[in-house]
Amino acid sequence: MWFVYVLLCKDGSLYTGVSNNLEKRFSDHKNGKGGHYTRSHQPLKMIYSEKLPNQSEALKRERQIKGWSREQKIRILGLKLTPI
Repeated sequence: MWFVYVLLCKDGSLYTGVSNNLEKRFSDHKNGKGGHYTRSHQPLKMIYSEKLPNQSEALKRERQIKGWSREQKIRILGLKLTPI
């Protein structure tokens, strides 16, 4: 089972990624071992995840979400952002 996820970062930005282990991946991001972006934009919390049947489908969905504007991500995914 694979997942696409969205993180809320300390500066208010959103990071989208894929993983087959959400807890470990979030821990990696928090400890500076995740993606390059999250090393310089400290992740606060995971605000969205979606289960997909395989890595290929997860990567397709990630690419789709990354193509959206911030406003589209919030609206389409129903993200609830609390003030930072």
